[in-house]
Amino acid sequence: MKQKLLLTAAFIFLFIPQTFSQNNDSLIIRKLYNEALANGKAYGWLDYLSNNIGGRLSGSLQAAQAVKWGEMILGSIKTDRVFKQQCMVPHWVRGAKEKAYIVKGDSKTEVPVCALGNSIATPKGGLTAEVVEVRSWDELPKLGSAALKGKIVFYNFEWDQTKINTFDAYGQAVEPRWAGAQRAAPYGAVGVVVRSAASVHDNNPHTGSMGYIDSIPKIPACAISTNAADQLSRDLKFKSGVPVKFSFTQNCEMLPDTVSFNVLAEIKGSEHPEEIITVGGHLDSWDTGHGAHDDGAGVVQSAEVLNLFKALGLQPKRTIRCVFFMNEENGGRGGKEYAEQAKKLNEKLIAAIETDAGGFVPRGFSFDGDSVKINKIRSWQKLFKPYNIYSWDGSGSGSDIGHLADQCPVLIGLSPDSQRYFEIHHTTADTFDKVNQRELELGAATMAALVYLISEYGL
Repeated sequence: MKQKLLLTAAFIFLFIPQTFSQNNDSLIIRKLYNEALANGKAYGWLDYLSNNIGGRLSGSLQAAQAVKWGEMILGSIKTDRVFKQQCMVPHWVRGAKEKAYIVKGDSKTEVPVCALGNSIATPKGGLTAEVVEVRSWDELPKLGSAALKGKIVFYNFEWDQTKINTFDAYGQAVEPRWAGAQRAAPYGAVGVVVRSAASVHDNNPHTGSMGYIDSIPKIPACAISTNAADQLSRDLKFKSGVPVKFSFTQNCEMLPDTVSFNVLAEIKGSEHPEEIITVGGHLDSWDTGHGAHDDGAGVVQSAEVLNLFKALGLQPKRTIRCVFFMNEENGGRGGKEYAEQAKKLNEKLIAAIETDAGGFVPRGFSFDGDSVKINKIRSWQKLFKPYNIYSWDGSGSGSDIGHLADQCPVLIGLSPDSQRYFEIHHTTADTFDKVNQRELELGAATMAALVYLISEYGL
């Protein structure tokens, strides 16, 4: 009997601390959500960034203003340290507004387009040529130089509406944007027009970065709105005997690289300050809209993580570092610089979280890295159940923290609901009024809760 009592007592003593810990974690996570929803600062910060600074492409005056703004708001949180990391970034400028027309004989119809980021300009008077529609990569070699030389290639890769996760559809639809010019030029094509990587049919062209290869001739590339892409495709299919041409003018230019900065802030850990949890988004954006969802939302959510800890008087056991990355959109130089500096300083990065999928209602997290450590994080998901954070099985993280793949064991992406993101992504429609304050703060609180758990228990 005495032995049974001792075993029972031992079980109770083992069980009580675990139960207490779970209850305490639940209380702190509840406080993080309460503080974000009642007193959060992210929405006000985003208002200023969007409406007073606006689109902030790397190398621009607005990007420089955003760096100063980033120092200011991170300084206002009264963290232990605010600092910058210098990096050289591309300086591409769009120039005067683009114009484009579908030309059939003597008639021409104006259509909405925008230059793809990093593209060269058209000749001064514009570029006009017959159009060849391509709906898959396999068609290019089949058509060959005989069909493509002297022509404008129209990449009409349609969006797969059956994909529930819209990032899966985006991954397929966006390929011609990056590689279309470099693949068409060897066949003698003189220009490229790409169907916008968008989940909706509308009149907003979606910009985004494209790439050249120095050994291949550079040809100008633009994106056309989905409605206009449908019109161009119909015109090409209608055999009227009159060749269909496309005419576009863009005035973009790549200037010499220029100096810019990542902006960082830290709260030092009380027990393991050498272990660093990175949380961040990218400060630059395309110049067409406000860059409110992409990625102003991610920047202010990352700052809010620090703010929530300070507002509640929470002292993390491990160091929390917020990073505003520069130049994610058309070069990734900020992410590369952060990784290089961390390696040079031999920093112990234990986890990195990126938020770069819009400020919509959070659904969960996706992961890259050490499966054992990821499974430890997934064991905490019951603590998030009251907040409808249910998606824990996705893979992937983020392009900026992706540079840390060989230095940081776990890379994490915040996963907001993705259904509306690619309606506005990289367009003039990515404006502050599209962001819901409550959804934005829920995302910040969700990241703060995960950061808290990693800080408490390590990986």
